[in-house]
This record gives sequence, C-alpha cells and structure tokens, in this order.
Amino acid sequence: MRDFCFGWEISLMEWLQSLFSSPIAVKIFSFFSACGEELACIGILGFFYWGLNKEIGKYLGLNLAVSNVWNPMIKNVVLRVRPYFTHTSIKVLKPVDAKADVMDIAAQGYSFPSGHSTNSVVTYGGISVKSRTKWVKVLLWIMPLLVGISRFVVGVHYPTDVLGGWLLGGIVIVVVPFLQKKIKNEFVFFGILLLSGLPGFFYCTSNDFYSGYGILIGATASFLFEERFVKFESTGNLFRAIIRTAVGGGLFMLLNTVLKMPFDKAFLASGTALAHIVRTLRYGVVIFCVCGLYPMVFKFADRIWRKK
Repeated sequence: MRDFCFGWEISLMEWLQSLFSSPIAVKIFSFFSACGEELACIGILGFFYWGLNKEIGKYLGLNLAVSNVWNPMIKNVVLRVRPYFTHTSIKVLKPVDAKADVMDIAAQGYSFPSGHSTNSVVTYGGISVKSRTKWVKVLLWIMPLLVGISRFVVGVHYPTDVLGGWLLGGIVIVVVPFLQKKIKNEFVFFGILLLSGLPGFFYCTSNDFYSGYGILIGATASFLFEERFVKFESTGNLFRAIIRTAVGGGLFMLLNTVLKMPFDKAFLASGTALAHIVRTLRYGVVIFCVCGLYPMVFKFADRIWRKK
C-alpha cells in the first residue's frame, strides 16, 4: 500500500470539510456521492435498457461494465490508500462499504482513480453523448462534476483521484464504442473486452474488481442471448418503463441476496481466491438473469397491457 499526495489536496479537503460540516451539507454531498455508486448507475442504465431505449441501455451497460473492470485494475497497481487511512485530519463521512470496517482495504478498495467519478462520466456523460438537447447535455455533464467533488468532501478520495476517475471515464466512452464500431464480429468484440480484464485475476485483491468482472461477463452473455432469443421491444410509455425498471431492480437485489445464502458470511468476506471467484460468478449470474432472462416476460406483459 502506498500513501502519496500533493500538499494542496489535504489543505483543500480540510477546508471543504470545515465549510460543509453541518448534517444537512453532509447529506447533500452524500446524495451526490450516491449518484455515482454502482447501484445508482445500474438503475439508470436499466431504465433505458428495460424501458425507454434498449440500444442506449446496451451502450451504457457495456461502458459501465468495462469501467468497473478497468478502474479497480488500475487501483490495484497504484495501491494508493484512501486519505483518512493516514491523515487523521480527514473525516470519512461516507465509506464505500458502510457494513465493513473503514480500515478494511479489501472492502473499501484503493483510492486512485475514483470509481464513482469514472462511473459518473460513463453514465451521465454517456447519456449526454446520445442526447440531442443542448440543455440536457449541459445538465448531464454537471453531474460528474458534483459527484467528483462530493468524493473528496466526504473524505474517501483525494482530488487527484477524482481527476483520474474523470479521465478514465472519458477514455472508456471513447474507446469502447470505437472498438465496437471497428470490430463487426460481436463475439470477437466481447472477447476482447473480457480478455482486457483477465490480468486482474493475477494481482487484484480488492472485491470491486471481481464484482466488475462478473458484471462484464453477465452483460456480454445477456446481450448476445437477448439479440438471438428474446428481441424485446423498448416501450415509449414512461409508466411501463418505470414498472419494468422497478421490477428489474427488485429482481437484481433479490437474486444478489439469494445467491449469497449458501455461503458463510465470513467466507464471502475472506478475500480468498475462491471467495473472489464466487463473487464474480454471483454477479455474472445476476446480471444475466436480469438483462437476458427477465426481458422474456415483456412480450407477455405487453399483451396483457394492450388488452386492458
């Protein structure tokens, strides 16, 4: 583990935390921080994929899956610990994993680059790329800015972690669509994405890499399955899109909980190679079920809707 930073980073974080120390301010920044979390971003892409626009959903899904693999791969090379690990003047106001010890590096992950900042650029910036409305584009690009600032206000990232996260997010939304455009064979394209993350199995020790790789496996498998066997249609109805998303989100959380039940909690948190493989497979199965199998009910549900 390494601890390095510029002097201005600690000074800036201390100053901001002194300004925004009230409970209301902490809640506001915690909210913006949550907007860059894995579940929030998955919920947004699910709203597009299951509901309004399947193709935009796939675009967001692949980009987000790749970013959740590449980000922890970089983290486990740089091995930069979070600011509060070594700077007692920095308060941790919103830990990455609230259920784990804040000093547990396997659960809390490394610091550089910021995963929330990467995810926010990939998600909100990705939607902005697809949007045709200028004011919507501007608002969407404000979100990564707020998410990034919130990460060092709540004490879990240095400002340079956030800058690195924004840069990585920008690289993902350029590189992944470029590769998809150039590589016409989907199996080859998805294979390249999966191969890009394989080296992480040899050196990554934090849980976030194995969750991310499972998401990537599930996303690539489910998109291939959906194109060949499901072929569901997006709905232009906002209410139906919300219903599809709510059911899909509930199914995601249910499956994630059920698939943990056969295993001891201590084993799942052990950080062993076997525990990491189980985590990868669990996320892969969950994503395949919600993105590949769950949409199979849409045609049946749509027929019932039309009759009503």
